[in-house]
Parts: sequence; C-alpha cells; structure tokens
Amino acid sequence: MTSIIKYPEKWREGKEQVEWAYQHMPAIKMIYEDYKDVKPFKGYKITLCLHITKETGVFAKTLKDLGAEISLTASNPLSTQDDVAAYLAREGVNVFGWRGESNEEYYQMMHTALDLEPNLVVDDGGDLHSLIHSERRELTVNIFGGTEETTTGVIRLKAMEREGVLQYPVIAVNDTPTKRIFDNKYGSGQSTIDGILRATSILIAGKTVVVAGYGYVGRGVALRARGLGAKVVVTEVDPVKAIEAHLEGFMVMPMSKAAEVGDIFITCTGMRDVIRREHMMRMKDGVILANAGHFNVEINLKDLEDLSVGKERIRKYVDKYMLRDGRKIYLIGEGRLVNLVAAEGHPPDVMMNSFANQLLSLLYIIENRDKLEKRVYQVPREIDEMVARYTLKGWNIEIDELTEDQIRYWESWRL
Repeated sequence: MTSIIKYPEKWREGKEQVEWAYQHMPAIKMIYEDYKDVKPFKGYKITLCLHITKETGVFAKTLKDLGAEISLTASNPLSTQDDVAAYLAREGVNVFGWRGESNEEYYQMMHTALDLEPNLVVDDGGDLHSLIHSERRELTVNIFGGTEETTTGVIRLKAMEREGVLQYPVIAVNDTPTKRIFDNKYGSGQSTIDGILRATSILIAGKTVVVAGYGYVGRGVALRARGLGAKVVVTEVDPVKAIEAHLEGFMVMPMSKAAEVGDIFITCTGMRDVIRREHMMRMKDGVILANAGHFNVEINLKDLEDLSVGKERIRKYVDKYMLRDGRKIYLIGEGRLVNLVAAEGHPPDVMMNSFANQLLSLLYIIENRDKLEKRVYQVPREIDEMVARYTLKGWNIEIDELTEDQIRYWESWRL
C-alpha cells in the first residue's frame, strides 16, 4: 500500500509532535517495553479509523513496532494533523487522510485503508464498523475482532448487535472507567474549552455557558467553564443526570429557556438536533455555538442556513451567520468536534489511558478469538486495572494494598 497524504515534507514537525506526546504517555512506554521482545502483533493486519493526531501517532507506531501491519484513516474530515500523517507515512504506517477532506474523500480513504484486508479494526465513532457491514462485508471473513473508542460508536454497535447483523466481536473501550472518566471528563473538558478559546479569543468569565448533556463529556465541560468564571446552565433529558447537575451547583433548564440566556452553547450529547430552529430563533445577538460530540449533527446546520441571509468566515474556524432579523450567530468549526478542529484534541496524558486500553484489548481479542461471540463486550476488569496501574507507575504514584486480614474480611459474610 502507498500512503495518501497532503504534505509529506512536514514529517520533521510530525516527528517532534509524536515524540512530545510519547514523553507524556508513560503507560504506553511501559506496555511496549513489556511486549517488545515477543512482538505479539506480528503477522496481524490492523486498520485504524482514528483522529490522526500526535497521540494516535504514538499508538499507531507502537502497534507497528510490536509487529503489526497498519493502515490508518481519519475518523473526522477536519481533525487530521498533516505533519503527524507525514511522519507516520515515513515510518512505514500506511496513512490515508488529510485535514479538510470532502465527505466523498473521507469515505474513499476509509475504503482504501480497508484494502489492507485487516484482521483487527479500531474505530472512533463507528463509521469504519458501519462501512464494513454495509459495503465491505467480504472483509468480515478475515476480521476476528475490533474495538470502539467513543460513546457514539458504541451506541451504533449495540444497535447492530440487537439487529443480529454484527459480524465480529467488538470491545467497547469507551465504556471502561480508565477511558470514560479520564478521556471524556478530563480530556474533553479541557480540550473543548481550549478549542473555543483558540477559535474565538474571548473571555469566558462572566459569560453564561449552556452545556447540552451532562454525561461524562458534559460534566467535564461544565466543570472547566465554571472554573474559568462562567455561569453554567445544563440541559438534559435524563432526570437522574439533571438532578446530579443541580446538586453540583449548575442551573438546569430545558434548551427552550436556556436559548434565551446563553452566550456560548456547547453540545455534548451524541444526539442529533439538540440545537435547532426553535432555539436559534430565541437566541441573543452574537451567541457562539460549538459542538463537542463526535458528529456534526447536534447543531442543526440546515436550520441555521435556512434562518440566515448570509454567511461569512470571519476567523480561521469561525463562521458568522447573518439572520433575517439582523441578529448574528457564530458557529465554530462547521459544527464538528471543536477540540480537534480548533485545537489539538485531548492531551497526551489523557489519551495514554485510552490507547493503553485499545492496545491491551486488541491483545485480549487475539488471545481469546476462539471464545468470543459476535457481540459488544466490555473491557475486562483486569485490563482496566492493569491500565490504571501502568498509569500510576508512570506518574510515580504509589497506593496502598489490602492486608491478608482485610482480604479475608472483605470476602466473608460473618461479622
């Protein structure tokens, strides 16, 4: 295979970025050291559909150095870091993607990456799994397992399992605590605000920030916005999460009311049409809209276009929509993942846990391929704890251990 990238001359900058990320991902370093002599992925082909960032570069290169043949395609048309793509291609990873792909190019690169005829697939959002099952079903003969990185992708895969169409086992890496808590809450929380600040250069303090959804991503975004001095409103459809947001000190109200008071709106739900025509018609002049969910469906872009008489790109990642009544609405990053369009995505310290889970889950699939059924699995608890211990060791943090007496007490029903 021959990589298809845009700027091969940027490989030196990409090398510096990947090496910087590697320095801040000690758990990945330790896993590599533990497995480098046996090269457990030797003879296996793996297709990755991930954001092509410096952190993904560490993951892809580690898999290759542990023996795998890799093809890598982007999981979002606007998230690729072209310098990283150039470096990985130079290092022997088959890379298919660049920043600013059209929708057609996005899916074509995915098809090209699948021409590797993989044994394992790693996805971020479910597009790769969906494409295999809808248009490349012949590949399922060779695929004996996969993983999924995001909430959105896991939802899609569970729907496939319910319909009885899933053709190989998939481990829901997204759902394990060492991924979901650190990646979604701390990673998305920091990087979403980072993307908004880089795109707009505005002051957060004193603004009313509306966070749609109080899952792990929404919790992180709300926490960071409050930490910068914002008044935070949470909108929810889940009554339990709404109570939690209320008890943690956030204002809770429906989007129809939040639309009238918000200055900045951030969608964090994975659901479509969270902000739509009826909400846009109530918004103040000059509001800013951003999306932290995987797909650009949470803000209804068609409704925004229909309400507008014109659109103008006023900053690198900001479009100004002029509404018929004279109001302006500013949209960041075309409604796509703001932390990857306008910033660099999650910090490497966070992605360390996610990719450690991915790596160990792939090894688990290889070791148990004859036992696994065609369904969605949780990450085994022992892997989650192993990742946590790698991380603690990498950060030079020590914890206590139960004594023998404590273990016996824990396991006994007697007083």
